[in-house]
Amino acid sequence: MLRRKASEQLQNWIRTKNRKCLVVQGARQTGKTFTIKRFAEENYNEYIEINFKMTPSAIELFSGDLNVDGMIMALRFRFPEKKIIPGETLIFFDEIQECPEAVTSLKFWADDNRYDVIASGSLLGIDYKRSSSYPVGYIDYLKMHGLDFEEFLWGQGISADMIDSVREYLSRKKPVPDAIHNRIMGYYRQYIATGGMPEAVQEYVDSKDFREVDRIQRNLLQGYQYDIAHYATAEEKVKAEKCYLSLSKQLLDKENHKFQYKEIEHGARAQKYYSSIEWLLRADIIHLSRAVSDIKYDLDDYAKNGLFRAYTTDLSLLVAMKDFSLKQHIVENTLSGNTKGGIYECAIADALYKNGFSLYYYKNDTTKKELDFLIQKDGYVIPIEVKSGNNKATTSLAGVIKNEQEISYGYKFIDGNTGVSEDGIITLPLYMSAFI
Repeated sequence: MLRRKASEQLQNWIRTKNRKCLVVQGARQTGKTFTIKRFAEENYNEYIEINFKMTPSAIELFSGDLNVDGMIMALRFRFPEKKIIPGETLIFFDEIQECPEAVTSLKFWADDNRYDVIASGSLLGIDYKRSSSYPVGYIDYLKMHGLDFEEFLWGQGISADMIDSVREYLSRKKPVPDAIHNRIMGYYRQYIATGGMPEAVQEYVDSKDFREVDRIQRNLLQGYQYDIAHYATAEEKVKAEKCYLSLSKQLLDKENHKFQYKEIEHGARAQKYYSSIEWLLRADIIHLSRAVSDIKYDLDDYAKNGLFRAYTTDLSLLVAMKDFSLKQHIVENTLSGNTKGGIYECAIADALYKNGFSLYYYKNDTTKKELDFLIQKDGYVIPIEVKSGNNKATTSLAGVIKNEQEISYGYKFIDGNTGVSEDGIITLPLYMSAFI
């Protein structure tokens, strides 16, 4: 049974006095329902689950007045075996986007404050059945992703103490001993090939069979395509799917990873496809790294409209767009060319995204200066480069640190070990991105 960081965040929520309703957001199949169920079993005497997609008849529970006593009475009639006692029962609304009235009811559950209520769903950002939003001020949010590399290591039986000892090398900026470094890099390549979707990770933990992992990944990818077909508007269905399936070409087959509409179809333009990108973004199916015109805080002020790189929300879905041989090359460390650089860039983007960073990048065709990522922490910009080799030059990164007064250091992630240069470049193994 995979350990998830979200379980600790749920524990923090339950310890909050006068807690609000909790909405657990995230893409499909990231483990939301399983994690909430396990949390309920461990912390409540009973829990009630209503999945509005699986049992649409439950929508009628919210067809009348949305006062809490009335809703509790309706729930008791539907679940006569449940006592539904305040403080002892968790009420869980899954796929809540299917029932707009249940979304509205969250305000009244929060106001009443006698019952703990958690809501979840795979496509909460689309809100396709209603124009109004979730009640402001009555909801706490928890965002769930696929497993990050640390959670993957837990699944492999690596203890938290051992992981902390690796993290300590980052804080001290010291090389990781070769025996440990090589072992962790081996796990990291397995993680890139497997991705972080819980079903795929659990299969790898149980069987170590990448063929079965591949089958699960392709089923997940098919499920995402189904969601696009089912939930996107008629005019967006085909366009959104084409945009999504172009990501492997955008990121792994060419040197320039800026999203280019011509890779979707010959002659394609932003005017036709940008609304599809927006839809995929709201549906938690992709995330973006936006180009900026200058390397200064706040980067959002310098973001360029329409220039971005698009990434899948989990590596599972990207590698499933390619032939099975990609996994073999990743694990055996035989990647080359654009594919090697692309997969490592995607892995770093995945780690930074799952750690909660907004992503940006910089490219100046005149000066030839380019930075793979820019993130912001504690009011400062941190530039990042990703190198597929160990000894590749980092002139852009060094130049930015030298010329930008407010930037004192930057990260270079490599397929190698830790080091610190005199020009402020902190070189780190690829897997250290999980601990930034």
